[in-house]
This record gives sequence, C-alpha cells and structure tokens, in this order.
Amino acid sequence: MSEQSSQGDDESGEPLRLSVIVPVWQEAATITTTLQHLAPLREADHQVIVVDGGSDDGTQKLAEPLCDRVLSSGRGRAIQMNAGAAVAAGNVLLFLHADTRLPESALAALERFQVSRNAWGRFNVRLSGKRLLFRVVEWFMNQRSWLTGIATGDQALFVRQPVFEVLRGYREMPLMEDVELCSRLRLVSRPFCVSDPVVTDSRRWEQGGAWRTIFLMWRLRWRYWRGESPETLANAYRSDVRNAQKS
Repeated sequence: MSEQSSQGDDESGEPLRLSVIVPVWQEAATITTTLQHLAPLREADHQVIVVDGGSDDGTQKLAEPLCDRVLSSGRGRAIQMNAGAAVAAGNVLLFLHADTRLPESALAALERFQVSRNAWGRFNVRLSGKRLLFRVVEWFMNQRSWLTGIATGDQALFVRQPVFEVLRGYREMPLMEDVELCSRLRLVSRPFCVSDPVVTDSRRWEQGGAWRTIFLMWRLRWRYWRGESPETLANAYRSDVRNAQKS
C-alpha cells in the first residue's frame, strides 16, 4: 500500500504548522525518550504539547524542558487530546501515543498532506516486537484501516485544525474515541494514508499474550459496532487486563 491522497491537490499554499499532542499518564520511565524523538520537529519550528492526566511519578517535570507546553487535565485520552488541541498553534494536529515513534520521513509526508485536499490522515503501523506473529497482526491492522477508512490511535492520527474544531474534537469516552472520531472524519474525506510506518510498543501484546490481545481487540471492536456503550467496553477491557496479569 503506497501513500495516497484521494482528493487531489490544494492550491492554498499555506505552509505546514504542526502541533504534536502527546497524552501521558505515569510515563516517567519513557517520556524523555519519547520527546527526544520529537526534537527534530521542534527544531523545524513545529510544536510539541504534552498533556498529563494526573501523573504522580514526575512525568511533567521530565517533559517540561523537552516540549513547548505541558498541560494538566482530567485523565482519559479523549479529554487530554481535546485539551491539547484547544491550545495548539498549528494548522495540523497530530495525536501521538507516548509509546509510539514517528518515522524519520514523517515531516515530509505531512508536508505532502498539507498540499492535498484530504482533511485528515494516519500512518501505517509497525509493532516493535520481533515475532513473526506481529508482522501478521500489523499487516491486518493496516489492511483493515485501508479498506474501512478507520484508524486507531496507534496509527498517529493527524487532522486539519479547522476540521477538528468544526467536528468538536474527540468525543470524551473511555474507549474507542479514535474509532468514533474516524467515523465522522471519513464523512469529510478519505484519510491520507502514509505507508512509512510509525512503530508502536508491542508491550501490551506481549504482557497480555499476543493471541489473547488480538481476540480481545477484535471482540471489543465488534461489540462497539453492535452498539454496546464505551463504558461497558472499557470495563470489559480492564477486567480482561486484570485477569491476564493474574494468569
């Protein structure tokens, strides 16, 4: 799958001004590395915003010298990402999980997105683990996203700021906030798909058991599409994680 824009070219000529929004909670062990990977974007005059959901492990202090702004908000990715978007200076917002790394080509890809007519986009994803199973999982994740026009937060969603504002951002829900936003975004345009992948930590797959995590994610997504509430699904997810830790 190659990078594609389905909407033609934009002749507005407005240069890219990127705001990267990173929601965090208890990330003291990893936040320094996460933000060091984003240093080239800041050096190119783009903005990095960290939104902390109430960490008590020193995450905020570690983040302060390595980003442009550190905010405190209620806990929950949707709440945190909306808080970051509300103060962002960029015309493109990129939402990045703390355990996900952008490819070196990210800025060039986003500049191509900026001159397209697409309203939003996402990257392909690669899992950090070496197991062959992870190559199969990521292939299915990328194929599913390509076919459906739906992406997950692991794929580093990016969206034009005016579009995000008109759609009133993420719905503040405990799970599936990324899928819900994509379902509205794809009514505006197809996603701009970047084939160079972000790399996301496979830790949760390894800790919970790869096959168990695969089935859990698909089962939750299926239940969501059948109309179950995000609150019910979040409870089911937390219960499954606790059971996996005990086993």
